[in-house]
Amino acid sequence: MIEPVSNVDPRKVSAVLDEARLRQQAIGARLRQMFDEVVNEPVPDEFLDILRKADKRTSENG
Repeated sequence: MIEPVSNVDPRKVSAVLDEARLRQQAIGARLRQMFDEVVNEPVPDEFLDILRKADKRTSENG
């Protein structure tokens, strides 16, 4: 069983937690930025052609 350490300075623990939260916020902000960049990229013409062909086959068979 792990016993709590009683001589840990709560201010140091708080500072470590604050730093971890800041890192997580920075990572989250960067991930949102990257996601937005990907979402705003144009769809390649080749991929659109594949989708059109798939739609055509689906409508012909349906």
